[in-house]
Amino acid sequence: MMTSPAMLIIHPLLYMIPVLIAVAFLTLLERKILGYMQLRKGPNIVGPVGLLQPIADGIKLIMKEPTKPTMSSPILFTISPIMALTLALITWAPLPMPSQLTNMNLGLLFIMAMSSMFTYTVLWSGWSSNSKYPLMGAMRAVAQIISYEVTLGLIIMSMATMTGGYSMKTFTVTQEPMWLLMPSWPLAMMWFTSTLAETNRSPFDLTEGESELVSGFNVEFSAGPFALLFLAEYTNILLMNTLSATMFLNPGTTNPPALFTMNLMTKTMLLTIMFLWVRASYPRFRYDQLMHLLWKQYLPLTMAMCLLNISTTSSFNGTPPQ
Repeated sequence: MMTSPAMLIIHPLLYMIPVLIAVAFLTLLERKILGYMQLRKGPNIVGPVGLLQPIADGIKLIMKEPTKPTMSSPILFTISPIMALTLALITWAPLPMPSQLTNMNLGLLFIMAMSSMFTYTVLWSGWSSNSKYPLMGAMRAVAQIISYEVTLGLIIMSMATMTGGYSMKTFTVTQEPMWLLMPSWPLAMMWFTSTLAETNRSPFDLTEGESELVSGFNVEFSAGPFALLFLAEYTNILLMNTLSATMFLNPGTTNPPALFTMNLMTKTMLLTIMFLWVRASYPRFRYDQLMHLLWKQYLPLTMAMCLLNISTTSSFNGTPPQ
């Protein structure tokens, strides 16, 4: 069946526009939850109950004049925010919502590859600013994201041995009798914590340590480029929570599609609220504590669980482990 050129444009737009709208209102949800947890109201002036606040913020950022440091690298300074949002949106392609933009047998590996590319955009935006604090934030981000991707990769290998493949549809079929959250509890807990570090969220937001680095790698950005970096960060948060819901919380079968979408959206929203709850509750880690948690605690445990899953799966299949 031939696909018309118009559909090649419409299909990606039908994926991207709802994600960007969800990101806009996620910022409002975050400010509201943080407000109520700190005994204040949060945004409540623009529109009824503050519902138009994200639109007002977006219009303000678009209308402002973007500034560029005179000593910055102009090409990288311009490209890095655009590439950040582009990568964040491309990564949604293999996720079933309920139909996939691209049907990939190795969808999980594609998501990991795209999310690891986000490191380059953070590094470029920090280095191209030609300023000390952005560069320090970018160097922290590179070390942090690359480190926690080791744990995420091992957890994905463990889950792939349990389900039998890296396709997202394989995970939905495998979880029909039981959520994978139950048999893989330590891995699910470490996955959730690692996604906090991967998306630079509290208590691992050391790349944007306001008390140390003014604002981190994005301190020299303003107006439109800052909005793109902001959108990319929150798009990655929603992506990781959607992926967590798909891998561990059984989004259900894709038939009927409306029920699948509602199920997946509800579980993603609950995980996202947990992200915001963690931000309101926990103080920021020290950098040595961040690295100690990964290399001396999570890495040995995930390697042991990965080997256990491989050996158990091999024994159930009647084949010796390779």
